[in-house]
Amino acid sequence: MKKIQRVLTGITTSGTPHLGNYVGAIRPTVRASRLPEVQSFYFLADYHALIKVGEPARVQRSTLEIAATWLACGLDPQKVTFYRQSDIPEIPELTWLLTCVTGKGVLNRAHAYKASVDKNNAAGVDPDAGVTAGLFMYPVLMAADILMFNAHQVPVGRDQIQHIEMARDIASSFNHLYGEHFTLPEAAIEEHVATLPGLDGRKMSKSYDNTIPLFVPRDQLRKLIMGIVTDSRAPGEPKSTEGSALFQLFQAFASEEETASLAKAYAEGIAWGDAKQTLFERLDREIAPMREVYDQLIQDPAQIEKTLKAGAEKARAIATPFTTRLREAVGLRQLDNRVAAAPVKAAKVTAPAFKQYREGDGLFYFKLVDGTGTLLLQSTGFASGKEAAQAIARLQREGSQALPSLREQLTLQEDGEALTQALAHFAALQA
Repeated sequence: MKKIQRVLTGITTSGTPHLGNYVGAIRPTVRASRLPEVQSFYFLADYHALIKVGEPARVQRSTLEIAATWLACGLDPQKVTFYRQSDIPEIPELTWLLTCVTGKGVLNRAHAYKASVDKNNAAGVDPDAGVTAGLFMYPVLMAADILMFNAHQVPVGRDQIQHIEMARDIASSFNHLYGEHFTLPEAAIEEHVATLPGLDGRKMSKSYDNTIPLFVPRDQLRKLIMGIVTDSRAPGEPKSTEGSALFQLFQAFASEEETASLAKAYAEGIAWGDAKQTLFERLDREIAPMREVYDQLIQDPAQIEKTLKAGAEKARAIATPFTTRLREAVGLRQLDNRVAAAPVKAAKVTAPAFKQYREGDGLFYFKLVDGTGTLLLQSTGFASGKEAAQAIARLQREGSQALPSLREQLTLQEDGEALTQALAHFAALQA
């Protein structure tokens, strides 16, 4: 009998779902929810939305639209746990518990925070200008989302791997201090998820204002598709499928046979207007039945609210007793509880460890953490895993003596004594 795997996915309630969201996240997660021996958790990340959206009505509307979209696309709330993040008060409580074991150095490396700092430095302003504590603490909230339900897998693109790695580090720090409470999550890398082009050929994104909303009326969908930017090649002139936004959109919805047929038409010089009409008809064939359900759901927000409340009850049936255990573990206990007076068993001391990994930029990195999970040393990017491994081997072999020659490739943390002791540990093992 196979072990049940818990899989968790969330969508931030910051906008209207578009074709890119559907192909890249919604459609594959709905399909995954039907797999046997998988316990699925799907949530609307409205706390996350507050980090970047200052419009209350937009957050509320987006929550309604995303919930209706997931349901219209076939998510069955009877078979999964489908909830709104803000309906689970245990999540912000867990966020604080995790905050208290998370090193600031870990958060300093978060991609979103570093990008904001780099942008400010380039503009010649204060590095933290416009950076909220919410943005800085975003990885801890995400870790709480994942660890609250002890998810085994979290489907992400390569640009999100760091968040899962940080959740693992935070969980390890907590487990070291208070005992084994959290499962260390794994990133389920979505290698083949399509990134759709938008109306202007760039990646479909709200940031570029080039999206095609998933459930716009049929006439508006056709109008948007007819406005997709194409080149000036005339009817009868062969056209290339490579780099064609029209073709990429069609391919994301069509079968292999349909895709091959359109590729043949491109080679034979199909007119752009006919190609756009072909794309419209193929998209509408898949979307129309779901659009009808969506339109019914969006007119009945009370029913969606009822569904989300029911999902929150299922989620809290897990979260509430688990949080009680965590409160007991950290010492938030009733004073008349005799069990609380018992001495706490000393945490198992683990050795420092190097961790090597690959980021979304394609480069290889490593870090050195002590037995509590505290970061002691962080590398810059290496072109190959072999180069990173060679640097690790040198540090293990030579200890602190290797630091001067490798300094340009390393970022050292403030606790120099702890770093020296950790490197001495590895050098002693080599002796």
